[in-house]
Amino acid sequence: MLQTLITSKTRLRILVKFFINAANNGHLRGLAEEMQESTNAIRKELNNLEEAGYLKKEAVQNRISYKANTKHPLYQTLKNIIFQHIGLDSIVEMVLDRMGEVKKIIVIGDYANGIDTGTIEVVVVGEELNTEYIKSLSVKIEKEINRKVQFFITPKYDGSGLVIFEVEKIVKNTLV
Repeated sequence: MLQTLITSKTRLRILVKFFINAANNGHLRGLAEEMQESTNAIRKELNNLEEAGYLKKEAVQNRISYKANTKHPLYQTLKNIIFQHIGLDSIVEMVLDRMGEVKKIIVIGDYANGIDTGTIEVVVVGEELNTEYIKSLSVKIEKEINRKVQFFITPKYDGSGLVIFEVEKIVKNTLV
């Protein structure tokens, strides 16, 4: 769907890289190698996105590093569009629909780093989760988002990744 709006595949991959996770950053040569594109094509897209204010650049040692401009008025909108493009919103919606006590949903692997490889690895953290439902859910999600989805179910997860859902801890204030 987003490919019809953004016709440049390079621009779309750069947007995915930086807007799926605000912590992601990159420099020209690294992005060119990662995306298997020429440095000139990457440079043009980075300059256009930086000129529009979507990306920030900063000098780190002798390199120019780019990252998403989280202060841009359209940052959250672009992030939501990228989440929908990848299918992360569908994953959260379907997992929460009929699951037990889900505490967190975390994307790990390539997608957490902004690399659209076609296989999304998802860690579902919670107690007494319906593993059979999750197995059947992955097939349903894959058909909807056109990407392979691997679920890992665990009661506790201490690793790194992109948290796409977390139960808010509600603290009650009581007067004595």
